[in-house]
Amino acid sequence: MSNQEKLLEIKNLKQHFKVGKGTVKAVDGLTFDIYKGETFGLVGESGCGKSTTGRTIIRLYNATDGEVIFNGEDVHGKKSAKELKKFNRKMQMIFQDPYASLNPRMTVSDIIAEGIDIHGLASSKKARMDKVHELLETVGLNKEHANRYPHEFSGGQRQRIGIARALAVDPEFIIADEPISALDVSIQAQVVNLMKKLQREKGLTYLFIAHDLSMVKYISDRIGVMYRGEIVELAESEELYRNPLHPYTQSLLSAIPLPDPEYERSRKRKIYDPEKHLSENGEKRVLREVTEGHWIACTEEEFNKFNVTV
Repeated sequence: MSNQEKLLEIKNLKQHFKVGKGTVKAVDGLTFDIYKGETFGLVGESGCGKSTTGRTIIRLYNATDGEVIFNGEDVHGKKSAKELKKFNRKMQMIFQDPYASLNPRMTVSDIIAEGIDIHGLASSKKARMDKVHELLETVGLNKEHANRYPHEFSGGQRQRIGIARALAVDPEFIIADEPISALDVSIQAQVVNLMKKLQREKGLTYLFIAHDLSMVKYISDRIGVMYRGEIVELAESEELYRNPLHPYTQSLLSAIPLPDPEYERSRKRKIYDPEKHLSENGEKRVLREVTEGHWIACTEEEFNKFNVTV
């Protein structure tokens, strides 16, 4: 991946929230890159900071510290209204809940065309409607759906509308924040296959946030595993599943069920106990590259052991 062009660079990103007299460190020092044309999966249990990471990258939250560099520009630097508008066109988001993310008072055509209107991408009402119809067909819906309202659609159809809305401004990068978690299992694969198809056709780059590791493996080129606001392991998808090194990653993978009765009868669930993995001398674990492209949060001593055993 190192010879590919970096689209997004995350450097020591932090997002802390004041809660009462304390501070919640939702994101606490993330560093990773996303390359043009790839899907980077970000996984971890609920509350680990995945969605906060996505929302901070796209500036829904202002970063507490660190940098987000998109196409060579600092996302969180001072920007004029014109610069922000340009940035918002290049980066879009698909939200987790297809029910809450669509305005129930707007027709599908107005929902999809909102970005087109804001950025002045249609020269006439006819061009605007033609673009809406094209987008509906792109995501597997019919142009007859344009004048309906969100409540008239199923969850899977609503998520397709959300995807069409994100595509309307021809973005380069899409953050998909658990886009399938609210959908029936039978619909999840359809939405993921649609996203993969659109990526091939339009050269899109994705940050795919999820807690379902089996689906993340299917769509992602590389995967970062998050735990308590930090990335503890990062590797190419196949490598991570074949050779998980961090005990937390091993725990997550051991929880994935397989349609094999014999395997399920003998499957041993690994429980991650963070207390057992505290550094004895208080040394902070940092991401280190154990083998090419495979990073793990570890101490210097642990890194040397990994180098011997890997």
